[in-house]
Amino acid sequence: MQIRDSLRALVESGTLKPGTRIPSSRQLAVDIGVSRSVVVEAYDQLTAEGYLTGRRGSGTSVTGHPGDGTAASALTPPEETAPGARWDLRAGPSDSVAFPRAEWLRCATAVITGAGRQELGYAPLAGVPHARHVLTGYLGRVRGVRGRPEDLMITSGFAQGLALICRVLLDRGHTALAVEDPGHPGEREFIGQSGLRPVGVPVDDEGLDVERLAACGARAVLITPAHQFPTGVRLSRRRRQLLVDWAREVDGYVLEDDFDTGFLDPADRPPALQSLAPDRVVYAGSASKTLAPALRLGWLAGPPELMESVEHVRAGWDIGCSGIEQLTFARFVDTGAFDRHQRRLRTEFRRRRRSLRAHLDTQLPDAWLPGGDGGLQAYVRLPPHIDEQSLVRAARRRSVLLRGGRDYSVSPAESPPALVIGYAKANCAALSRGLAEVGEAYREQGEPPREPVDRST
Repeated sequence: MQIRDSLRALVESGTLKPGTRIPSSRQLAVDIGVSRSVVVEAYDQLTAEGYLTGRRGSGTSVTGHPGDGTAASALTPPEETAPGARWDLRAGPSDSVAFPRAEWLRCATAVITGAGRQELGYAPLAGVPHARHVLTGYLGRVRGVRGRPEDLMITSGFAQGLALICRVLLDRGHTALAVEDPGHPGEREFIGQSGLRPVGVPVDDEGLDVERLAACGARAVLITPAHQFPTGVRLSRRRRQLLVDWAREVDGYVLEDDFDTGFLDPADRPPALQSLAPDRVVYAGSASKTLAPALRLGWLAGPPELMESVEHVRAGWDIGCSGIEQLTFARFVDTGAFDRHQRRLRTEFRRRRRSLRAHLDTQLPDAWLPGGDGGLQAYVRLPPHIDEQSLVRAARRRSVLLRGGRDYSVSPAESPPALVIGYAKANCAALSRGLAEVGEAYREQGEPPREPVDRST
């Protein structure tokens, strides 16, 4: 902790600049007279937090402060920081420490070793044909996505896919794009910057309220039907059909963000909404949550006439993604490594979520966690007497970073109190200690009312 905190302070103060090489773990251990494993653990934690980066043959260097915005995605605003915070329970991508380096390296080596002139040249705009073929087969097998490789485009992450769809919608006369409420605040801002007006549509225990969607005037919607972000609810079978019917009636489109179904139990995983209406649903996914955001690999699968427009728009933006990265990912999928990696993470995240459930009973009485054991974050509903923002601030004073549910709402004042707790970057031990501090902050809020809490909503 002393090594970690000292290095973190040097980075945050600007003493250690981005790109600065730091001593190897072996050298630092000798210099300060400690076991090398102690330094390795400190370096690993700082790497996971985004302060350091390590590459084989290049040593370890400073990446910059995690909250300085230099590495933020277009859909991820810079994180607010709290110097010295010990537990980060904010929702975010999967734990980069778990990235399957050895398996990825084997796939990359095989691809580069076998690469000829064609593989080392410019990749087609929509993606390398072999990679599109493998990915189409995988999505069909695992998610029930229907379509041809020709109707799938490999993008630079989900953000580029969303930007392309927004541009095509604008060109076709759309002025608004409906979004879930609560939902991803970065996506709402991103949509607004694209020129479309984001329109919030309420989410309840059945998912997006399709009747409210029909009344809002938009003819396109962005939705997370399999595992809604951040509440975790699933779009009911009835509403899935209503949503498809709505899209056909208004001559509109549904953009399905399938961001974390790899972390849902296969036996409890609904097929992609796209399987109901390939002519009206654009299926979108990426490797950011399941592998690492740095890969910048995403995909869109949609109706042929729409994908032709998407490719036309993209032709004016870039010349496609790295062919080597696409082929490496295709091999990673084709050899079963992708399935094995997700299975390992799914098992671990399920264990963390169950640990979170157990701690809620003792640390946050009268709070509850709806939904099953899957995903990367938990939407914890709080009793009405709890002041959400006061609880978040009190937790921060106790060195715990987390967000309230109202941070994700279009109309925060109308939202019931909740916490969104991410556990992708916190193991069971860290969850236990962090939630114990949140429990202390929770008890500071005072006793709950005598009346029983209604958990029906």
